[in-house]
Amino acid sequence: MVASGRRLQPRAGEKRGSETGPSPVDRARSGSKHHLLVDATGIPLAWTVTGGNRNDVTQLVPLLERIPPVRGKPGRPRRRPKRVTADRGYDHDKYRRELRRRGVRSEIARRKTEHGSGLGRVRWVVERTFAWLHHFKRLLIRYDRRHEIHEAFLAIGCCLVCFRRLRRSL
Repeated sequence: MVASGRRLQPRAGEKRGSETGPSPVDRARSGSKHHLLVDATGIPLAWTVTGGNRNDVTQLVPLLERIPPVRGKPGRPRRRPKRVTADRGYDHDKYRRELRRRGVRSEIARRKTEHGSGLGRVRWVVERTFAWLHHFKRLLIRYDRRHEIHEAFLAIGCCLVCFRRLRRSL
């Protein structure tokens, strides 16, 4: 952003904002992707925002690293999940080996195979969390040019989802 008089003007290279890119499925309109890592009940543990044209698999390891320690039981807090279930976008042998090296079992659908792998029985939890987050119009349609602001709204949305789940369980 550049100051011009009283208003802030976007620079020539930042017309659509940072962390955006042409969507491969939406007629090359610029947009962003939300990447979520949730627990078995749909509570978000980690999230990132990338451009619409980025591969999903590039965010698998950063999501695992963003998980905070889970406290509550005696002993060392757990830093990573026992297993990860993901769709075809996260299928890559290099990242499967990386998960195995970290002691995480992977259940990732293979690319170029028939649908009906059975992962939909557990993948719907993530899709439901996306639906909860996209009830906030600010997350469904990106209005912000700066990705930091959009990611902050995503964090607030995840906090609200956690709060609503906690309030309902009490």
